[in-house]
Amino acid sequence: MQERLLEIQGLHLNYKVYEGYLKVLNGVEFNIDKGEKVGLIGESGCGKTTTMRSIMRTLPSNAVITAGKILFKGKDILTASMDEVQSLRRNNISMIFQDPTAALNPVFKIEEIFSDIIRFSVRTSSKKLTKDEIKLKAVEALKAAALPDPERILQNYPIQLSGGMRQRVCIAMALISSNDLLIADEPGTNLDVTIEDQILRLLGNLVNERGTSIILISHALGAVKGLVDRVYVMYAGNMVEVAKTDDLFSDPLHPYTSNLFKTVPKLTGGGIPEAIKGRIPDYFDPPKGCRFCPRCDHAMPICEKETPTFKDMGDKHEVACFLYS
Repeated sequence: MQERLLEIQGLHLNYKVYEGYLKVLNGVEFNIDKGEKVGLIGESGCGKTTTMRSIMRTLPSNAVITAGKILFKGKDILTASMDEVQSLRRNNISMIFQDPTAALNPVFKIEEIFSDIIRFSVRTSSKKLTKDEIKLKAVEALKAAALPDPERILQNYPIQLSGGMRQRVCIAMALISSNDLLIADEPGTNLDVTIEDQILRLLGNLVNERGTSIILISHALGAVKGLVDRVYVMYAGNMVEVAKTDDLFSDPLHPYTSNLFKTVPKLTGGGIPEAIKGRIPDYFDPPKGCRFCPRCDHAMPICEKETPTFKDMGDKHEVACFLYS
């Protein structure tokens, strides 16, 4: 039996804004085992990044968590002290953010950025690394991220690197320490498809070599299918379906999942992709029942009143929909 690494239980989160509260996360349920690769898909604005930033405790100041737990190796991250959170970031959990340009400080050379990260990640060590040892560790990290001529790259500013190279630098930064969990938030954003494929293949190889668990957030459904073991589908602050990757793509159960797959163009042609009618609900006043109800062709009276919970359909395939109650 695999060891449970991370588990999110009933996470509710609001954003406080001038007009009131945006009720974004609505009881999120999520888990990942040690060494497992899990994908997270859904439309923009459905709460994927907010969920992952909750794990890292890097939410903006107007975020208010009203209920729920985030258990990492059995300990609740949400109630941990700031020193404990910093230790988790140093030694256990890393995150690759969407925009590598924003993640790298433009006024520092890559070597300076790496030096600070390496010093920070080994701060609890009894031995202080020398300048040469720090540089060697940075070079090794860049080589692991398949970057050519790492010594030259260390002397560059971020603006002197291409988008793909900046993303590889961010991957190298995230993998400096031997982490248990890597969160990759749209690692192919703003990259062309060939570079995106290289980045995702690189991530897959690195996590396989290190035995690291990975959570991959992506709109590229083909990339998700080729990399992860299980996939969660998220809609408007709720997880609506989770299954093994092959099972989800061959037999989607939730109406939203089926509609989401229909929006993807097919290489074989076969007609124009279908858009999902309607839009994500207003988080100021979301539907009281199932949040997908206003857009669903199979909506029933109960969908307007109650929020469905996960129902086990067998073989680790779960769906939150009253069609299967």
